[in-house]
Amino acid sequence: MAFTNTTGRYASFSTVTSLPGNVIDSIWYIIDNYLKHVIPLKSIIRFQLTNNEGNITVIFSQEHYLNALSVDLQIPFDPLYPRKLLVIDKKGQETIVLPDELHF
Repeated sequence: MAFTNTTGRYASFSTVTSLPGNVIDSIWYIIDNYLKHVIPLKSIIRFQLTNNEGNITVIFSQEHYLNALSVDLQIPFDPLYPRKLLVIDKKGQETIVLPDELHF
């Protein structure tokens, strides 16, 4: 099962230059506190950033998982933020990337 043996966490250059650190940190927080050891996670999970009355709502999904999880953040939404993020686990090396970087 992915995301159970973290040895390193990273964000791609495109992610770091398009999102503030508190949004990136919030993604890791959601994984650690809402998903890990609760939902069997695949090696690629998806997050969508949406506008919820001026703040960010993060929506988690993954392939073959029928449910979604939404978390409201107290971080202002910016229309220039990427709408979709992928988090990849390669043998404990976890990385946040934009879908365009993987051609999804």
